[in-house]
Amino acid sequence: MTLDATFWVTISFLIFIGILFYFKVPQKIKETLEQNILNIKNQIAEAEKLKEDAKNILSEHEKKISNSKKEVKEMINKANEETEKNIIRVNKEFHDLMENRKKSAEERIRQIKNQATKDIKNASVKIAIESVEKLIKNSLDKSKLDKIYSSSVEETKLALKKKSS
Repeated sequence: MTLDATFWVTISFLIFIGILFYFKVPQKIKETLEQNILNIKNQIAEAEKLKEDAKNILSEHEKKISNSKKEVKEMINKANEETEKNIIRVNKEFHDLMENRKKSAEERIRQIKNQATKDIKNASVKIAIESVEKLIKNSLDKSKLDKIYSSSVEETKLALKKKSS
């Protein structure tokens, strides 16, 4: 029997396998693989838990966003209502102020008109008296003139008192 290379390779292989089993290499590989599988399973479980947490957080934020949108709409509606109320109030105040100013201006116009009428009457009376004095001085003697002047002044005063009251 000749020992060929195949025989020696087979013997070397069997020795190699024996050494592997002696040093418990397959068990260490199995333990390492099982540890990796366990780590991967834990990571998958943790990822699923994180995914679920993310879904919960997302739904919470979506609720907050929808609530915020509702609040913003309510705030806008409330601001619009207040703005309309303020516009109406300011408009009314403006019209009241203009009405008061109009009444005040009309009252001042009446007062000025009355004063102007009185001034015109006083000026007319003064001019009439001066004209009568000139006419009387030129046409009558001194004693008659004084009597007529005094009586006309008294009559004029009485007439003015009656008209002014």
